[in-house]
Amino acid sequence: MRSALFSAENLEKESQQPGMRLQNSKMLKIELNGEAMARVGSMVAYQGQVQFQALGSGGIGKFIKQRLTGEGVPLMKLSGRGDVFLADLAKDVHIIDLEPGDALSINGSSVLAFDSTLTYDIKMVSGMGFAASGLFNCVFTGHGRIAVTTKGTPVVLNVDAPTYVDPQAAVCWSANLQTGYHRAEQLGLGTLIGRTTGEAFTMSFAGQGFVVVQPSEEAPVQGSGAQQQQGGLLGGLLQ
Repeated sequence: MRSALFSAENLEKESQQPGMRLQNSKMLKIELNGEAMARVGSMVAYQGQVQFQALGSGGIGKFIKQRLTGEGVPLMKLSGRGDVFLADLAKDVHIIDLEPGDALSINGSSVLAFDSTLTYDIKMVSGMGFAASGLFNCVFTGHGRIAVTTKGTPVVLNVDAPTYVDPQAAVCWSANLQTGYHRAEQLGLGTLIGRTTGEAFTMSFAGQGFVVVQPSEEAPVQGSGAQQQQGGLLGGLLQ
């Protein structure tokens, strides 16, 4: 049987070391020997003896926060020994290595998988306040790898000057950055980045670090005014 489909670039990539690596730009491979965490529904194939356990949002505390904020990562635990292939709607996959002392703030919808050695919590984006209720991100810390997805090839902005990003295009950023928001009118943008779910605004970043921006916008979280108010109230408790 002959086909370009069977070319070397499409064959499974093997490694001598366990852990996560890119099978290709759209697919993550985890050579599992123990445990790892992944987004529910992201498994497209696996080989070997692997068990899958749904964890909701990672515990009752995170579950409550997710219900109020609309943020979080619906997780499943992978355990055993084998190869697991993960993907999310053919989005681009990127692997980030976190070292001790690092902290990464990331949009929950962009999380594909991470090592069980990492921990995360749901926190309100500082500087947003009630006017931007619902802007909550997952902050990851620890030592290990995390795989994130982007819609298209992203740009990594070095924050060495005041930086402004559409909140739906911001994938992740250094958690030590100072964040805030500005109404579109303040920046002369008018209704160009308007949202039907609330007032138009853009995020600002200051300090030393980076922001990853994708060339697409995630759909804004839909919610009632009461839910948004709950999110704002919870945000005050989480700060």
